[in-house]
Amino acid sequence: MKEKQKKIFLRLFIKSRNLKRELQKKASKIFVADYTTFTVISVVIGIVVGLGATIFHNAIEYFNEIFFSKSTEGFFFLGAAVVILIPAAGMLAQALMIISAPDTAKHKGILDVIKAVALRGGFIPLRITFFHVIAPIICISTGGTVGPEGPAAQLGGGLASKLSSLLRISEERIRIFTAAGAGAAIAAVFNAPLGGVFFALEIILLNDFHAPTFSALILATVSASAVSRLFLGNESVFHFHIEKVNYSYLYLYAVLGLLAGIISFLFIRYANWTQILFRNKIYKKRIPQWAVMVFVGLMVGVSGYFFKEIFGIGYAAINEILKSSLTWQIVLILLALKFILVPLILSSGGFGGLFAPSLFMGACFGYLFAFTFNSVWGLNLDTTKFILVGMGAMLGGANTIPISSILIIFEMTQDYTFILPLMLAVIISTMFVQIAIRGSVQVKHLEAEGFRISEGREANLLRTIAVSDVELEKIDLVNEEMPLTDLIIKLVASPNSSFYTINSKGELSGIITENELRPIITEYEIVKNILVARDIANPSITIIQTSDDLDYVLKLFGKLNLDQFPVVDSNDPLKVLGAVTRQKVISIYNRETLKENLASGLAKELKTIDRSTPTKIAAGYSIMEVSLPDSFIGKSLSELKLRNNFGLEVLMIKHLKEFLDNKGEPEIVTPDPHYSLKLSDRIVVFGEDKKLNAFLKSS
Repeated sequence: MKEKQKKIFLRLFIKSRNLKRELQKKASKIFVADYTTFTVISVVIGIVVGLGATIFHNAIEYFNEIFFSKSTEGFFFLGAAVVILIPAAGMLAQALMIISAPDTAKHKGILDVIKAVALRGGFIPLRITFFHVIAPIICISTGGTVGPEGPAAQLGGGLASKLSSLLRISEERIRIFTAAGAGAAIAAVFNAPLGGVFFALEIILLNDFHAPTFSALILATVSASAVSRLFLGNESVFHFHIEKVNYSYLYLYAVLGLLAGIISFLFIRYANWTQILFRNKIYKKRIPQWAVMVFVGLMVGVSGYFFKEIFGIGYAAINEILKSSLTWQIVLILLALKFILVPLILSSGGFGGLFAPSLFMGACFGYLFAFTFNSVWGLNLDTTKFILVGMGAMLGGANTIPISSILIIFEMTQDYTFILPLMLAVIISTMFVQIAIRGSVQVKHLEAEGFRISEGREANLLRTIAVSDVELEKIDLVNEEMPLTDLIIKLVASPNSSFYTINSKGELSGIITENELRPIITEYEIVKNILVARDIANPSITIIQTSDDLDYVLKLFGKLNLDQFPVVDSNDPLKVLGAVTRQKVISIYNRETLKENLASGLAKELKTIDRSTPTKIAAGYSIMEVSLPDSFIGKSLSELKLRNNFGLEVLMIKHLKEFLDNKGEPEIVTPDPHYSLKLSDRIVVFGEDKKLNAFLKSS
């Protein structure tokens, strides 16, 4: 049966691949301007994502109606108590999904979209997209008190990734479109196109701003928002009447922002604590995840039995708070329940987002803040304004997204009158959280998983590679006393566009590029016998040493906007070895990313590879686990230079804690260049078959 399924899968795979290639071939024959293509793709992605987000929204409402209206009618003999079982059933269904596809389930939430854009060239498999749409629909529609934003971002990013991968476009463009798809989904869910734009910039791209990115974001989010408005309507989600802002109370909004920041910080700390609790304690004791998730679902059900407002996204409850239909005691209980239950659901394994819970908690806190001042100090504060501002302050603080929060609240409420108090409270709240946790929530979560992503790129990959490991480009050195006529002749004859001058001591003293030569070309006949290289060279020159790592070099490229740097020997600064180029560093980054993805995607296979038996990956390429030659013991990977000497990539190191215990489970060690190989180690290498064979013969 398995063989038959494999054959069916293979046939479908071949058909889809051929169809994809045929579409790419036809698309390549259509010649249009690059900007036109970029615009059309952005708009199409926005429309598709808008439709997807609309279906996602309607699916949640449809199944919510089934579970909470139809179910109670069908199980009338249980009475109202049936609502206690519905969230538990939803958590059980999610647990079964996790058991059936554990690897797919791990690609969870907005963080996975960030990692896809930063590490996988924007690629998100369609199966992950579908999984993380179905699971949140089950969670939210059965009463899970979480939000739809994280799943919506995954939906938008996944659809955009699939659409853009069908076209023959660069990896950088796919990254842009995937981020644009995530932002477009947020725009559609919240009916907030500007909020979607800055969501993608602040969260998905980690503030990595480029003009083409901004264009794609605007086009995609506006298109998605237009589609959602067409099907879901253009009315605000929240219903309220707001009075004119009294600016004499502006200081109270600042206090509100500070307190909201403190609550946001406590919420983040509590959420982190629950993650550690479930991952390192509860599940380490081999308690079945399905049992834990069902228990959490029962907690949600019991809470909802007494306070139905806690179920689901919570927008209806926010409207009740805006109308002051709930007593302050109930609002306080709802705030506490939301604060406690949301991290329990997500940390135990449930699927959903944090934006809607942040809005809910902000509304509760804003109401309680205004109510307290009105009751205790006899003020006449408009609770509506404080509720709305509290929503923005909590959204910004709990997710460290100040600009997105301001724009989302503004666009959702469609009211400009309270924008100044909103901006003040959101900025204070977000600043407090960022100072308290020393960064953004998303970056801290990524760092906790071992990633250091800077400007949308994984820094750890380049930090482990020294400039000494890079094949350098040849550079032209000229004496700073060289006459201009000789310099021009040398420049014309050389393939390089830059020259470096050296002084009488042999030290690099300047750089000559077209920027330095262009101003003197028009006066060449006058100055050709007067100027020497030193007179036109730019003395501001950045020199790289062989001991520097490529992460440092890449940051310098971005900061100084140059294409190459001269490299000198760390032990002999007068010895100029060549130049490291931006293109070379980026190509190394792409290669290391591919290697990282290969190791991640084949993690299970790599752990079970037979020793000294090649595993075919593609035509002419294999992965193999090999024992260490005696000459390798005690040496580091940087000393062995397997990449330079043999053309092989070390994917991982298997280390047996007890060398004689060959039955023990090996510890997987990341191939750090400074790791010293031990007698009990084995290495898993990847490369061309002929290079693998040459390595085996030599060892």
